[in-house]
Amino acid sequence: MTDLAKTSAMANAIRALSMDAVQKANIGHPGMPMGAADIATVLFTKIMKFDPKAPNWPDRDRFVLSAGHGSMLLYSALHLLGYEDMTMEEIKNFRQLGAKTAGHPEYGHATGIETTTGPLGQGISNAVGMAMAEAKMAADFGEDIVDHYTYVIAGDGCLMEGISQEAIGLAGHLKLNKLIVIWDDNDITIDGKVSLSDSTDQHARFRAAGWNTIAVDGHDEDAVEKAILEAQKSDKPTMIAAKTVIGFGAPTKAGTSAAHGAPLGEDEIAGARAALGWDYPPFEIPEEVLDAWRLAGCRSTKHRTAWEDRLAEKDADTRGEFERRISGELPSSFAAEIKKFKHQLADEKPKWATRVASNKALEVINGIMPEMFGGSADLTGSNNTKSGGQGIFTAEDRSGNYVYYGIREHGMAAAMNGIALHGGLMPYGGTFMVFTDYCRPSIRLAALMGIRSVFVMTHDSIGLGEDGPTHQPVEHLTALRCIPNLSVFRPADATETLECWELSLKQKDKPSILALTRQGVPALRTEFVSENRCAKGAYVLRGNEDADVVLFASGSEVSVAIDAAKQLESQKVSVRVVSVPSMELFEQQSDDYKAQIFGNAKARVAVEAGVEMSWQKFLGPTGKFVGMDSFGASAPGDQLFEHFGITAKVVVDAALSQL
Repeated sequence: MTDLAKTSAMANAIRALSMDAVQKANIGHPGMPMGAADIATVLFTKIMKFDPKAPNWPDRDRFVLSAGHGSMLLYSALHLLGYEDMTMEEIKNFRQLGAKTAGHPEYGHATGIETTTGPLGQGISNAVGMAMAEAKMAADFGEDIVDHYTYVIAGDGCLMEGISQEAIGLAGHLKLNKLIVIWDDNDITIDGKVSLSDSTDQHARFRAAGWNTIAVDGHDEDAVEKAILEAQKSDKPTMIAAKTVIGFGAPTKAGTSAAHGAPLGEDEIAGARAALGWDYPPFEIPEEVLDAWRLAGCRSTKHRTAWEDRLAEKDADTRGEFERRISGELPSSFAAEIKKFKHQLADEKPKWATRVASNKALEVINGIMPEMFGGSADLTGSNNTKSGGQGIFTAEDRSGNYVYYGIREHGMAAAMNGIALHGGLMPYGGTFMVFTDYCRPSIRLAALMGIRSVFVMTHDSIGLGEDGPTHQPVEHLTALRCIPNLSVFRPADATETLECWELSLKQKDKPSILALTRQGVPALRTEFVSENRCAKGAYVLRGNEDADVVLFASGSEVSVAIDAAKQLESQKVSVRVVSVPSMELFEQQSDDYKAQIFGNAKARVAVEAGVEMSWQKFLGPTGKFVGMDSFGASAPGDQLFEHFGITAKVVVDAALSQL
């Protein structure tokens, strides 16, 4: 077999496995894998460095299938390359319960899957974060230890989604030249020709954003290889427009939307086999072709072992720091420094806004954790996410660990996820709480993947005041609490803010939201306690177990509950105040602990400057809620709390009405 015939057969192996798996499942997207098979073959067998025997090698090239519906492209390649957990049985069980071959690639299901892609545009945006992380880690540890590329295959849908504009604008501005996006330019969406809905000149668009662009025939493997090698030499990120035929080889459906999102059918598959010269039964790969793929999978073993030797030659401190950061472990001094600052807060009792308290906590954390990689979506001075001494990460200087993301909330959150997925850095980023609406798809994916991204969301209620209802979150806390595997923290004062930061950084397998106030709040935790009380999600801040009234609150409203408790106590009513910084952590506690928190109170009241929904399990059938049941208004924050009835008097009345 000639070299050309061999590479053609290797690409056809992807096509065959893809159409067979989709047909067996009777659902899926065969067209994209068939059209992009030549591109993938070049990438995996001639360009990329990776090692199936060491799939988590830190200096591997990253591959992101942003067009995640074409998942069989990636699954087929992983199997052919010799990734041990991507067996032929997994290929045959495509989209079946418990299979690693999910409908779209899911991070953690199998090695070689770098991120979960399904919502279009997320993959290319994650890849921007990965490229940022590579550049930053190279600046920290040297290019002899960190020197790899991030490759993306994106489709028309990825480029139409609005998030992609945020991502490519940021990447171009930062000149992330080791980011190479291959656009599978097949001119087809589910509805039909792209011209039905779009006429964007993608080359002009990318160039306007500061990218290099190249156009090639996506079925000419030599041309694809040449284009990628050219892109590697650019001082800008590169978009390669690879013109392909969706469903390549299918006799009647190739080049049509019929090949996009449905099985081809037995007759069409038989015709495709004949057209491709693939004379083998379903799921059978000839030995010569499989051997060629497996040999390609071993190409980088020597590069990996040489890298291991270079790392071993580093001094013990450098090597240890690199390994610690890649593993995601906290520095040994972390606990002691947190405890020291906690002592200081108990002594000084500051009346800071929790966004200010967050900044003070970051001053400590960033001072001991060089992996902290922060930023804000053009609200640095409002989110208080930049601590003293943080340099700026720019196109000219990769050493900084703070990013000005610009007005790109959606893109920032997705890039943060890419940074977390890359490893070695701890991403956090801020915007206003109300704009979690813009970040929500990325927050949800962070939770789905179980990665440690910290979303710093300030201006958390009507307490922000005059910006008005467009900027005042009322339903957002409840909406975020609905997302599985997401910790939503709403601290009440400076000490709780520090504790919530500590918990966010210790939780390696989930993202966190820090919901922080604009307005100042009193110090409520005035005595030092070494225990992280927020770790239980809810705890008794004031009062005793046999109280007649229990008041639940979070954030700035805890002080409202304290004031209400004092008024009730003046009327000889026994009261317990429970701070609830995290409903999710409280839910994980034992039944005995929960029973202690609820006690046998005759009256329950919850107070939060948001909607009631997430509080119902605290209130039971007769408890009362004091909060919002409408949008906010424009006025000073203290006036709004009075106007909407979020006051100590209303809380007192709600409690007494149950006695």
